[in-house]
Amino acid sequence: MAGKEEVAFLGPIASYTHQAALSHFPQPHYTIVPQTTIADVFAAVQSGSVSQGVVPFENSSNGSVIFTLDLFADLAGRNPDILVCGEVYLGVHHCLLGRSKDAPEGQDAGTGRTTAENVSGSPSPAKSRGKPLRDLGHITKLYSHHQAWGQCNDFLTTYFKGVERIDVSSTSKAAEIVQQDDSGCSAAISSRMAGELNGLEFLAENLEDNEGNSTRFLVLRRRRDDGTARPDGSAGAADGEAETDDEHARYKTLVSFTVRHSEPGDLAGCLAVFQKFGLNLTSINSRPSNEATWHYIFFVEIMGRKRHDGSGAVNQALKGLDGVAQSWRWLGSWENALEA
Repeated sequence: MAGKEEVAFLGPIASYTHQAALSHFPQPHYTIVPQTTIADVFAAVQSGSVSQGVVPFENSSNGSVIFTLDLFADLAGRNPDILVCGEVYLGVHHCLLGRSKDAPEGQDAGTGRTTAENVSGSPSPAKSRGKPLRDLGHITKLYSHHQAWGQCNDFLTTYFKGVERIDVSSTSKAAEIVQQDDSGCSAAISSRMAGELNGLEFLAENLEDNEGNSTRFLVLRRRRDDGTARPDGSAGAADGEAETDDEHARYKTLVSFTVRHSEPGDLAGCLAVFQKFGLNLTSINSRPSNEATWHYIFFVEIMGRKRHDGSGAVNQALKGLDGVAQSWRWLGSWENALEA
């Protein structure tokens, strides 16, 4: 429909990223466009074919999404204008989706053994939060996104030790694959929405190790150069408006930087810049920089925002990086969803 902004997300439909996108961009005000990979979301935003994009960034149980970090590192220079402009938190509750066999619950039709005995070869401790709702003895392949395995370790160890795990682009793609498997011997770790959409049975629910399992998604946009907004996309604050403690709690900023690995203390020196200006560092990650073997690019997330007028602690810290970092890049400031 003309006039509606298009927003890209990691698909297919019913992925957790889709759910996060819907919560942040309610229909019918936006057109939500699925993409096959996280790289495709970045590319769509960079090219301007969509106005914004939503990608997974971090899970409370299994840590950072390295695919997203690598795209922010942008070592090939494909996404120079990508900035973060928002975030979404989503509770993630995994289901085991597939088709059941005609057998008493918890028993294999051929052997009569319990599911845990049949799949893992020996009884497993009943430590998993999720319990089978159907027999699982016929399942020989599991499909899911890489991040899901680490979130469901107890369930997998208890009921699927030794069973083949196949990584796919998203949990909803896993459900699509299982729906098309006529053998009925595969299952997907995916969402309830994906199970309902693909007409699959719920073989088990609440597979995640931690009841409070959640994923944080970042909202992306392109650095504007059309004159409609400040080209760097820096946030709020009119010239001369004083910075407040509340402002530090209300906003976040993502920065990447590299250091001279031959100089002792360079990383500590970069981190000390943020401390000098009273900025709370909430996370740090590293990925290979490809500059040389065992050299890294670092990502830090801090409380506070980069301001239009160049004032404030974040702006001062970024200037301070000039003297200690080999190179650095501001990747966006946005409102803290936990404080909003």
